[in-house]
Amino acid sequence: MPRGVVIPQVRQQLFAALERLIATEGLSGLTGRAVTRAAGVATGLLYTHFRSWEGFLAQYATDRSFQLASGVADLAGRAGTATVAANLDDAVNATPFDVVVPLIRLLASRADLAAEVERVLGPGTAGLAAVEQAVARYLAAEQDRGRLPAATDPGAAALALVGVLHYRVLTGADRSEVDSSIRLLTSAFI
Repeated sequence: MPRGVVIPQVRQQLFAALERLIATEGLSGLTGRAVTRAAGVATGLLYTHFRSWEGFLAQYATDRSFQLASGVADLAGRAGTATVAANLDDAVNATPFDVVVPLIRLLASRADLAAEVERVLGPGTAGLAAVEQAVARYLAAEQDRGRLPAATDPGAAALALVGVLHYRVLTGADRSEVDSSIRLLTSAFI
């Protein structure tokens, strides 16, 4: 890449390259050089925009955790609309699978990144934690409306849903397998 050429959205381009590498090659061999090569930019560009490799990973995890949280932020407001299963399915699918998979794999391997995300965004915001909290609030709201059995524990059901999502992502399930597992789980408590 020639010097002086403006690259629009370079941060997002580098984040997308990181996601592709994690999805195709896993976490071993993940380096700044590999990311910049996959992004088609000069190696030094990563360090122009991020203070270090660790800073790059932390900002990626923060950016994508924010996306996950934003995707489910209005979930409790949907209580009483559509079906509970459809609303949960929408929440799980709010962030593209090609973002969820690499983020969860990276956070599972690097606990320090989750701590950094929570330092920036607040407690309970790293990875799927925000999804779990949003689902619990949503299920409690549905329970208040009588659309969820009184015996259902919203927090436990939310934890189970996120646990299934987490497990299926970490074991390499594809989108249809994840969706099927989520539907199976939601049918058990709706």
